[in-house]
Amino acid sequence: MPELAEVEFFRRRWAAGHGAKARRVLAHEKARVFRGCDVRALEHELTGATLRDSETAAKQMLFRFSGDAWLGIHLGMSGELRVEAPDYEPRKHDHLVLQQRERTLVFNDPRMFGAVLFHRGKSTPAWWSGIAPAVQSREFSPGAVAEFLQRRCRAPIKAVLLMQERFPGIGNWMADEILWRARLAPQRPAGSLHPNEVKALHRETRTVAKQALRVIAGVGGKLPPDLNVHIPETWLFKHRWQKGGDCPRCGVELKHATVGGRTSCWCPRCQR
Repeated sequence: MPELAEVEFFRRRWAAGHGAKARRVLAHEKARVFRGCDVRALEHELTGATLRDSETAAKQMLFRFSGDAWLGIHLGMSGELRVEAPDYEPRKHDHLVLQQRERTLVFNDPRMFGAVLFHRGKSTPAWWSGIAPAVQSREFSPGAVAEFLQRRCRAPIKAVLLMQERFPGIGNWMADEILWRARLAPQRPAGSLHPNEVKALHRETRTVAKQALRVIAGVGGKLPPDLNVHIPETWLFKHRWQKGGDCPRCGVELKHATVGGRTSCWCPRCQR
């Protein structure tokens, strides 16, 4: 599933349409990505509306249109945003298409685990305002992290890192990267971390998020499968799925197992 940096990568694609009107809006009304969404209202309100700006939070994107129209997109497992020519003809899995004068903005999702959200009004919709504070915000403090870990003290720390109510935007590979840098084994109970380890977890969460946004979100072009090309050799990410891959820090062979319901990778020497 796309994580913080990948979501920002795709948002920047549609940012090409900032300042332009949607001359035509096409939607697959019965597609599962529109569950709970008033598709007819979406088509009506966005037709003729100008895409003013956009932003990301956690694993979700927000696109603001004139007329107090708010469009939210969650990519799910297989979704992506593309920019096509203005005369582009929608294909089977193009569930939302916004045609502008100079381009066509496309949301494609073959498996339909993603979601399209819509709201009209001056107030911020609850599906956006309810997202947890970003890991780069002041609210994401060592104290807040420590309190959250204690509330889930028996859960593996890997599973806790994937909980969006405190670690918004963190997914499987970022969690492994954070734990590797903090030298914490993914199987450790969240409540077993001492204060210095909590500080390390907090620090590395912010560092990985910042570096991922810089390295991944800004690469341009196509994200998969050439994402790995842009990742530094010093990251665990570069080695975690290699057969017989070794830790880039100490050279010991990496281990893999299911932790907290997710396939995890760690170094048995650095993360005892």
